[in-house]
Amino acid sequence: MIQVAVLGYGVVGSGVVEVIEKNQEMINKKAGCEIQVKYVLDLRDFPDNPIQSKIVHDINTILDDSQVQVIVETMGGVEPAYTFTKKALALGKSVCTSNKELVANHAPELLQLAKENNCNYLFEASVGGGIPIIRPINYSLTPEKIEGITGILNGTTNYILTKMQKEGAAFQDVLKEAQLKGYAEKNPEADVEGYDACRKIAILSSLMYGKNVKYEDIYTEGITKLTAEDFTYAKKLGTSIKLLAISKDMGDKYFAMVAPFMIGQEHPLFSVNDVFNGIFVKGNMLGDTMYYGRGAGKLPTASAVVSDVIDCARHLGKNILCFWDSERVKLTSINQISRKFFVRIKGTVEEVLPKVEEVFGKVSVVTCEELPEEFGFITEEITELSFNEKAEAISGIRSRIRIEE
Repeated sequence: MIQVAVLGYGVVGSGVVEVIEKNQEMINKKAGCEIQVKYVLDLRDFPDNPIQSKIVHDINTILDDSQVQVIVETMGGVEPAYTFTKKALALGKSVCTSNKELVANHAPELLQLAKENNCNYLFEASVGGGIPIIRPINYSLTPEKIEGITGILNGTTNYILTKMQKEGAAFQDVLKEAQLKGYAEKNPEADVEGYDACRKIAILSSLMYGKNVKYEDIYTEGITKLTAEDFTYAKKLGTSIKLLAISKDMGDKYFAMVAPFMIGQEHPLFSVNDVFNGIFVKGNMLGDTMYYGRGAGKLPTASAVVSDVIDCARHLGKNILCFWDSERVKLTSINQISRKFFVRIKGTVEEVLPKVEEVFGKVSVVTCEELPEEFGFITEEITELSFNEKAEAISGIRSRIRIEE
């Protein structure tokens, strides 16, 4: 029998207990042994809940119990989760987590500690919720040189952008609706400013490169500046606007960023809508693969955590290799990356286009009857640095959105 302790009885922690209890027979069969939750650590008591009999308030109760071989960390944040995880791994207890913040900050150290103590630190649920992506990269795609990962990694922002696209609604209005439905937090900053997606692409990039990508080094831009007018143009162009997290191995350099992009109907992520996530992976031999599903939520995320618990049960006393070294990756500045840009500018085509083409060269013009006081244009492929320099030479630019092809 494998005794499990769950740290934190919040949304995901309670989901883990529920998944194990509801699918007990199947989980035991796939693990090759019985898996049982012995403890749940939480500051609170739950007097009207059967879980109360397993509630403890002191981490040492768990750490000192030799029968506990696997710990599920669903506390969130860096501390005290980091300290608890280090102590558990040092004792040879495997740890499974959904905590993207902790993984993004300390994974190389914790993976090394697990290796030294013949146990495991697994984090499938830290990216993409219930979507399998960590395990495919570590197992299924091991023969591949992964050349690129592009993902819609945040369900909240994808829901907001989908509503703006379909209904022509303003950002603030859709955000309020998302908060009422429980898709967005009271303080939505981590989602709408792109920080959540940034941590997730940092994790995927680290696994992709085999070296440590710090999320602080990744250029990150959120969705708060997007307007209903931007989506009017997107509709006219037959495109959608998505918050993309992108990482590319360009041979002699590495590149990662998070920002809103316009994508066409031929792009594999074009139809990923609402709270769903999609992750597009390009391998040098396999080519393109796609992973799609609910990127968050109690039971989808808990299911991914329990899949790690089963993996730990199958590998008791044996470390599962994970190639994520502590060497820090130096990312290429986005200023050096070339792409097309969609730009909205004040004024009429007749008045303003000559100046635009004097600065940018030949552009493709887009007009909308609903917006008679402005027009849009698409540049040829240029670097970020060149675009910014040229944009400063023209007055009246209202917005710009990058184009991903």
